[in-house]
Amino acid sequence: MSATDAGTDRAMLTEVATGILRDLCTPEDVVAAEATGWSDRLWGALEASGFPYVSVPEAAGGSGGDVADACALLAVAGRFAAPVPLAEAGLTGGWLLASAGLELPDGPLTVPAGRPGDVAALSGGPGAWRLTGRLTRVPWGGRSTRVALLATGGGTSYVVSAPTAAARVTPGRNLAAEPRDDLAWDDVPLAAGTVAPAPAGVDDLALRLRGALGRAALISGALARVAELTVRYTGEREQFGRPIARFQAVQAHLVTIAEEAQLAGLAVQVAAGNARPEPGFFDVAAAKAVTGEAATVAARASHQAHGAIGMTKEYELGQLTRRLWSWRDEFGSERYWNRQLGRRLAADGPDRLWPRISTGLGET
Repeated sequence: MSATDAGTDRAMLTEVATGILRDLCTPEDVVAAEATGWSDRLWGALEASGFPYVSVPEAAGGSGGDVADACALLAVAGRFAAPVPLAEAGLTGGWLLASAGLELPDGPLTVPAGRPGDVAALSGGPGAWRLTGRLTRVPWGGRSTRVALLATGGGTSYVVSAPTAAARVTPGRNLAAEPRDDLAWDDVPLAAGTVAPAPAGVDDLALRLRGALGRAALISGALARVAELTVRYTGEREQFGRPIARFQAVQAHLVTIAEEAQLAGLAVQVAAGNARPEPGFFDVAAAKAVTGEAATVAARASHQAHGAIGMTKEYELGQLTRRLWSWRDEFGSERYWNRQLGRRLAADGPDRLWPRISTGLGET
């Protein structure tokens, strides 16, 4: 497929997704979903259209497409503050299961966020595997049918499709009221066909890179909407007989928000576009660091421009910025990825620094 054809297909994908989310994920729908952190109606519509498994090969039961398609879809989801595990289902969980030849589940799929202290171990053997594990703050853990995870057994790494129905669930939430649940399995038997050796290149780092890229894509979409909301509000709100957008201090906020939104979107596009087939460390580290900083700066400027209305639960800005503050820290914060990036660049030595800067960070 040519680049033009791929771009056309991606535009159609985002157009259809935008239509679904515009109808089923209004600010009122987002408020209503906060009680459970979940929208059955939205998930059903997305699932019927094949969106959860975009980027998972069709031969593995997915919807096809590539990482750039998945990130374009996630940017739309971020724009509408969609209360469903779209990033976890395809870009991370679906990829993990498909890479090991395991079936995709019926119903929502999630992945662990890779937090310190998470552990998953297998005992027994082929045909009689048993899982013991503790995972903290799993996105939509209690709402998902299965968790795709990496577990060790006998010194070997395995991909596991773990049933959440067999887990002990301790509910939790992030700042945006999205479910972040603790899950525990205590020597739980696993069905045949739910465990497979992890292929080469499928490890904790690869999973974290995909998780971080997914969060960066969500942030980029949310920032684009924050910019639109702030321009609209400051153009309509009047003070001293004129729109507040005409005041120099407010104009400075608008410029800052626009800059950060564009920078975040570009960083994600580059990282996703260079993922052929896998996201590269330098691209993702830079994208997650850039979008994390942009989330902080743009959220602060947008709330300063909006005043008190921006903090209300019913107004879109509050819904978006609470997610920005949450997503920027998941799968590695800005500080984490800056440190990882610095360490990798330092390890490469001084001779590689200028080529990285001048020709891009796409090489893994």
